[in-house]
Amino acid sequence: MSPYIAEFIGTAVLVIFGNGVVANVVLARTKGAGGGWIVITAGWSIGVFVGAFCAAPSSGAHLNPAVTLAMAVAGKLAAGKVAGYILAQMLGGIAGGTLVFLFYREHFKASENADAKLACFCTAPAIRNLPQAFFCEVMGTFLLILPIFLMTGATVALPSAASTSEAPIGLGTLGLLPVALLVFGIGLSLGGTTGYAINPARDLGPRIAHAIIPVPGKRDSDWGYAWVPVAGPLAGALLAALADAALH
Repeated sequence: MSPYIAEFIGTAVLVIFGNGVVANVVLARTKGAGGGWIVITAGWSIGVFVGAFCAAPSSGAHLNPAVTLAMAVAGKLAAGKVAGYILAQMLGGIAGGTLVFLFYREHFKASENADAKLACFCTAPAIRNLPQAFFCEVMGTFLLILPIFLMTGATVALPSAASTSEAPIGLGTLGLLPVALLVFGIGLSLGGTTGYAINPARDLGPRIAHAIIPVPGKRDSDWGYAWVPVAGPLAGALLAALADAALH
């Protein structure tokens, strides 16, 4: 599979699971209505895991322009692939946001809260202080990407007559669980301020879908805030790549 198709599919799946759990919790008359923040953070971490194992064999499962930027700055992705990766991720975000709407269409009709409907597509700050929100997105993304760079693969000790050596263990799909747990931890610990977008494609792609789709009773797409979950994660990614270079 082409890495660009893999990034499109992986990002779409991530958004379907992630925004899907938000819709299940905040829209009216769903089975999960009122499920709360723990349900949302758990759903998003599962979405990261599922999206990543769909894309990993073909693209490395970036699923996030911030990750792609950090990988390029660190020399782990060819510069010529950056634009294609990011375009695929953005289109995946738009597709994922659209499919969540189609899946929960009757519940969008039954809901009267326009802010809740927007939350099913993209993030917003709990307290509207844009410089503070920008800082939170920078820090959240930094604490996503630097730990990813610092992760090491599982190994097993192989004793011999002369010494003990280590060999890597191929964990396959299970090797992606640490990233899912990392996203779960960020959501639990740092997600309460901005909704932890930490991914421009996860936020801007569905926000574009919200602007285009005839969602019944919708509000504006909050373009005055939209730059924060784009610029913040990209800045955090750049800082993480520079920090990783300094540590090595």
